[in-house]
Amino acid sequence: MAFHYLAVEGPIGVGKTALAERLASRLDATTILEDTENPFLGDFYGDRPGAALQAQLFYLLNRHRQLSGLRQADLFLQATVCDYVFDKDKIFAYLNLDDNELFIYQRLYDLLARDVPAPDLVVYLQAPTGVLIDRLRRRPVDPDGEAPRPGEDYLRELNEAYQHFFFHYTATPLLVVETSEFDPETDDTALDELVRQIRGMGKGTQYYVKRK
Repeated sequence: MAFHYLAVEGPIGVGKTALAERLASRLDATTILEDTENPFLGDFYGDRPGAALQAQLFYLLNRHRQLSGLRQADLFLQATVCDYVFDKDKIFAYLNLDDNELFIYQRLYDLLARDVPAPDLVVYLQAPTGVLIDRLRRRPVDPDGEAPRPGEDYLRELNEAYQHFFFHYTATPLLVVETSEFDPETDDTALDELVRQIRGMGKGTQYYVKRK
């Protein structure tokens, strides 16, 4: 396989982590799963002033901590699948922050991004907003208390921001996967097809839609 460092990306609820874990198993790769705990998230969803910047910087620093230790030499020795790309941080920042907050954020982002290696291939998972909402509703309740979840309007805006970002994405080879009829946790046939397409990927953008 030409790609040693794969990143799976997509909006909240699309199934990034489930697919990343199954791809890693099929490709005999290690996994890097994002630490989604954020003490400022509840305040952000509750519209507390200043919480958006606090939540954004917390995620940015966590993502930098996770990925900055990766070295390209190590990535060639062992395939790695990550359930996010560092660039995704900007999608949320431009959606959630005002101009003054963005000025602070962008300066810090530019410094930290230098330390993070780019993936060899990004797998972008697409789904209509209604599908994302249904998937989030079906997720089991956190036994320690309901984790904060986005509202439907926010999820719709986020999905549109993802679509815009990846429509213009050219930083790495990109595989766009339509997931409305594809459940990566249970659909072994579609997963096999996806793995075959990943193994044969070249440069540019390709698309995968499950065959009916």
